[in-house]
Amino acid sequence: MSYPKEVIMQANALTAKRRADAEQIQRIRHTEITAKVPDVAKYEAELAKTGLEVVRALTMGEDAEKYIKGLAKQNLHIQELIGNELEKAGYPRDYLKTPYTCSVCSDTGFVEGVACECRKALLKELNVARLEKVSPARYCRFDNFDVSLYDSTVDPRYGFSPRERMGDIFEYCRCYADDFDESSCSLYMHGATGLGKTHLSLAIANVACAKGFNVLYYPAHNLLSLLEKEKFSGNSGETEQEVLDCDLLIIDDLGSEFSTQFTVSALYNIINTRFNLSKPVIISTNLNEEELEKRYTQRVTSRIIGYCESLLFVGRDVRQIKSEMQ
Repeated sequence: MSYPKEVIMQANALTAKRRADAEQIQRIRHTEITAKVPDVAKYEAELAKTGLEVVRALTMGEDAEKYIKGLAKQNLHIQELIGNELEKAGYPRDYLKTPYTCSVCSDTGFVEGVACECRKALLKELNVARLEKVSPARYCRFDNFDVSLYDSTVDPRYGFSPRERMGDIFEYCRCYADDFDESSCSLYMHGATGLGKTHLSLAIANVACAKGFNVLYYPAHNLLSLLEKEKFSGNSGETEQEVLDCDLLIIDDLGSEFSTQFTVSALYNIINTRFNLSKPVIISTNLNEEELEKRYTQRVTSRIIGYCESLLFVGRDVRQIKSEMQ
């Protein structure tokens, strides 16, 4: 998995700010304490001496270990005295300790060259926030997808009820999200408008982002117009590279964009390249297979149908049903 560059840069900046803020607070507190509790400065001078003695002890050979243990004991005693002075003056005993957000890595983000758990958590948090910034992902979760809104009457066209079908799709998507990795299959979500395609694709995205995967979500018209703008403005094609490299690409509402020779070509390039690299794509559309082929050519359609797991969404527009219930 690989985080987007902007997420990594954000994490680096936030970690650096946490560290700088904590150290600034410590400096302010130290200035305050040395003015109000002068004995603390005396004890700190003694601590500095023990630090120098440790360095000197390294040249003492076999006696070094015993001497260093004695210095460590002396060091702890001095720290105890400082705590006593702070407490007598009405301060917490650890008032002069730098208040890092993470005491494990001291807000550096790394421990012995390995990413700290705080950094991993921050990257995931920023990754989810990035998704929420460009989509309604915060409202699209598995725990608020209501299968009971779908009709339980068997549809003679399919031989099953919309509720049964959507219950199966819901379980499939939940398992897909739980097991998601870079080798997961691609999904082709199709059916009429308002049946939950966007909701379930973003529910998957939320889980994948929380795991640390780089997920990109685009409504089809936004993605293709952005690619076209970059192409003809002479830009570097950064969006295209991000779309090809991300762990999971979601193209929502395919068919809503204005179709041109460029958009058809760009769509084929994205889909074909990701399929060849075994990188998962989730495509949602209101178009049926015939409409898809008419709009994007047989070449594009065959790639989608042939490489994606097909999920047919059925039933009435859920948004309309919710409106009628109010």
